[in-house]
Amino acid sequence: MSKLAKAATWLMLATLLTKILGFGREMALSYVYGTNAISEAFVVAFSIPTIIFAAAGSAIATTYIPIYYEVENEIGKKATLKFTNNIVNVIVIICTILSILGIIFTEPLVKLFAIGFDGERLKLTVQYTRILIMSIPFIGLSFIMNGYLQVHNNFTVPGLGSLPKNIIIIVSIFLSAKYNSVIIAIGTLLGIASEFLFQVPFAAKNGYKYKPFLDLKDAKMKKLVILIAPIFVGIAVNQINTMVDKSLASTLPLGSVAALNFASKLNSFVISIFIVSITAVVYPLISRLSVENSKEDFAQVVVRSVNSITLLVLPVSVGAIVLSQPIVRLLFERGEFTAQDTKITAVALSFYAIGLIGSGLNDILTKIFYALKDTKTPMKSAILAVVINICLNFALIKYLKHAGLAFATSVANISIVIVLFIALKKKIKDFGQRKIIITFIKSLVASLIMGFAAYMSNKYLAMHLSSDTIGQVISLGTSVLVGAIVYGVLVILFKISEITYIIDMVKAKLKLKK
Repeated sequence: MSKLAKAATWLMLATLLTKILGFGREMALSYVYGTNAISEAFVVAFSIPTIIFAAAGSAIATTYIPIYYEVENEIGKKATLKFTNNIVNVIVIICTILSILGIIFTEPLVKLFAIGFDGERLKLTVQYTRILIMSIPFIGLSFIMNGYLQVHNNFTVPGLGSLPKNIIIIVSIFLSAKYNSVIIAIGTLLGIASEFLFQVPFAAKNGYKYKPFLDLKDAKMKKLVILIAPIFVGIAVNQINTMVDKSLASTLPLGSVAALNFASKLNSFVISIFIVSITAVVYPLISRLSVENSKEDFAQVVVRSVNSITLLVLPVSVGAIVLSQPIVRLLFERGEFTAQDTKITAVALSFYAIGLIGSGLNDILTKIFYALKDTKTPMKSAILAVVINICLNFALIKYLKHAGLAFATSVANISIVIVLFIALKKKIKDFGQRKIIITFIKSLVASLIMGFAAYMSNKYLAMHLSSDTIGQVISLGTSVLVGAIVYGVLVILFKISEITYIIDMVKAKLKLKK
């Protein structure tokens, strides 16, 4: 597991760097535009291309990895390049068609994603979307380059892929404020393209060479299409969740869409660093173990992966709930982002954080089912989740406004995890569920105690320190440190075995530095 730990460590560090810049992007947007019409128009327009192709792109990339191994084992290394180019060319064709259709039907598309937008907000969103819809081919190609690099044990480059993208978008935000707001959309298009272009040289270094090859009758391509259908549906319903949330938020007072966006970005920061980093490294491994039918090793990886996510995410979830206000204030409250914006964003953050553990465990459990060649179970559970989310959206939005949308998402995320655990037990009987439950309980207790310690620490320091940026940094930083120490001591006292796995990841990084 040392190689796995090293890979996960490098990926976490790479992701941390890019996500810090991603935060810089959100901070720049909040500073320059706050939660006004331009900010909300950009948020919706930016999400449309991703939502349109994220389902198909994620499904293709997810299926690509296990089938790549099959091609390599059955036909040989040379055939994998042919297989990869076949997929690349199919994606280019599909994405180009989607872009053209998006440009033609931009206005009805925008109204689908933001039913409450009208006037200036609608006009701006349509203008931005027409530009950003052209990014779909680059989004699709990025997914494949990401998968290609991962099967070649290169996890750091995919983690750094959004580095140039975020830099370009940040620059475009400030330029748009000085010259013309449309620059923000043009800069974002260039940024998304750079994410793909950044990965190409590294893929070439790992043996990738593009060839204009297209064979829709290829047996492995047909298998990919068969496997991809339920994965696509499973991921697509999650995108429907996002679309419904944004559309309903557009009917609420100005600032609701932007507040939900900033809050969800804070949550995705945690998901990207800890959860995606672990699942990205583990998925190729469990895919290989599944093919080799190594049940004992497979179960061991499942337990370690699930418990590692639990140990990392639960304390962050509790911390985000009890410290939501100071976190949002420190990160965003400046420029056009007001105290009222902080308040509504912090509320959304707290409700999103409740379901953070659900998001994390859902990701790894879904990958486990895919590795077992079961794509239907995650699809069915995802459909159930979207039904729960939509029903709760309509039930809660009346009473909790935008917070109700966030809470509905959290409940849906937790529900889907419960369903997946039950299904996994039926499928492989004993996958170490007893160890998983014990670790969850111990981690939850430790997290709640940690949360109380962090909250009281922040409350005390806030009363005795100035409210300027330095005072906020000291207060929040000290509270987080106190919480981390309390949590660390408790998990050691509780003798949670998986903590040694996380420590191994840190040790692996230290060895790499030497």
